[in-house]
Amino acid sequence: MSFASISSPAEQQHAPHTHRHRLLEGMAQAVAAKGYAATTIADIVREAAVSRRTFYEYFNTKGDCLIALYTAASHNALDVLRNAIDPSRDWHEQVESAMTAYFDCLAQNPVLMRTLFIEILGLGPGGLAARRQVNEEIAAFMLKVINEHASAPRRRTPLSADMAMAVVGGINELILQAIEQDRLGDLRMLTAPAIELVYAVTRE
Repeated sequence: MSFASISSPAEQQHAPHTHRHRLLEGMAQAVAAKGYAATTIADIVREAAVSRRTFYEYFNTKGDCLIALYTAASHNALDVLRNAIDPSRDWHEQVESAMTAYFDCLAQNPVLMRTLFIEILGLGPGGLAARRQVNEEIAAFMLKVINEHASAPRRRTPLSADMAMAVVGGINELILQAIEQDRLGDLRMLTAPAIELVYAVTRE
């Protein structure tokens, strides 16, 4: 599964050729080829093989389309984390598997990932709200795994929502730093510090 993917396999099975899905795919392809700044609505509709009128049935601006792409791609990355968790396996193996799969997923399309992580910050309240929503969903997933899975270490007190968000924020900052330093080719190197961070919050 790639960070460039727009919908989960189940969603693709039910609606593989919807116009909205095609527009998001078109945006992803255009951004990967040209970058966000150079991408135009004409590029998006050409890649999606739909009309400009169809674009405006779903989105008001190019930025709105990018926000939708960010949300869809982030949900796919979250699905990667969910699918890597297997309560029957050792806790440490699960964490290592999940973090490795997550960073591998992000690294599959460096140009798109750079666009989604950086440009979303400049899209105003809508972009920031989408980013916050995604981060909250990842933090909620982390809380569920750490506090409820039988294989997770037992804490005297449950992990708090604030601490889960702090972990998500820390991992995001590592990714942003890698983007700024043009180290996306070495993104998997972030797996080790991310794992160490998760281990740190599961200990008391």
